[in-house]
Amino acid sequence: MTEEQNISKLFNLKPSLKSEVFDFIDFLFAKQKKEIKVKKPQFGCAKGRFFMTNDFDAPLEDLKEYML
Repeated sequence: MTEEQNISKLFNLKPSLKSEVFDFIDFLFAKQKKEIKVKKPQFGCAKGRFFMTNDFDAPLEDLKEYML
């Protein structure tokens, strides 16, 4: 079925049924937008996955000669 045939069928509907068709089209757009939406990570979602040693801020042995 071509777009022209679909449009001609739409024009032949009663106004109340046209309203239902447009409501359904709006529903499909909302559904499509919902599927595309990406979840944002929440604060603290990686808690417990990364660990730091106690001497994290301590100077590195390899860089002693540059720190003079």
